[in-house]
Amino acid sequence: MRRSADFQQTVRRGARGGRPTLVVHLTTTTDPGPPVVGLVVSRAVGNAVVRNVVRRRLRELVRARLDRLPAGARVVVRAQPASASATFTALGSDLDAALRRALGRAPAGRPVVP
Repeated sequence: MRRSADFQQTVRRGARGGRPTLVVHLTTTTDPGPPVVGLVVSRAVGNAVVRNVVRRRLRELVRARLDRLPAGARVVVRAQPASASATFTALGSDLDAALRRALGRAPAGRPVVP
């Protein structure tokens, strides 16, 4: 996901799952393509070095979980300041829990068309 409008639509209309280290926003579309993921790591997380470490960790964690997402899903993962001090394992378990919660809250059978 690269366009600001895609991020905004997913955050505003998506089902949300939150944890202390991150928040996941998820929408489903009628597009049968692969899931699309965007990451948001703001300055509140830390300086540039810390943000890049968090971004790389989240990117790898999401990559390992793409097969669990439904086709056409749009996901935004927003890092919270606590993610800067979290371990890779803690981020992974928080991501799993947040994805489960967002998938459980997503409207079944009513995809959102972009």
